[in-house]
Amino acid sequence: MVYTNVCKHCHKVFKSKIRTLCCKECRSVDDSQLDDIVAYLRMYPNSNALQISEELGIHPYEIIKFMDEGWLNTVNGTFSRLEDDE
Repeated sequence: MVYTNVCKHCHKVFKSKIRTLCCKECRSVDDSQLDDIVAYLRMYPNSNALQISEELGIHPYEIIKFMDEGWLNTVNGTFSRLEDDE
């Protein structure tokens, strides 16, 4: 079976054996952005999409697309109150 896909970057229509959101020519763009995001999150693990966007220059919607596509996960953290030093 062959699928007809549309690239999310260049909007080119292409066919492939699997459903994908990115053509072969634009795959390097995704790989590069994802590598940058993962490296940033290793240094600053509690960052949100806006913080990542401001630091790396990647549009927040691109970061959210990576999350929707399953490349990035979300985690619900908890906050605790620190004891006052007196």
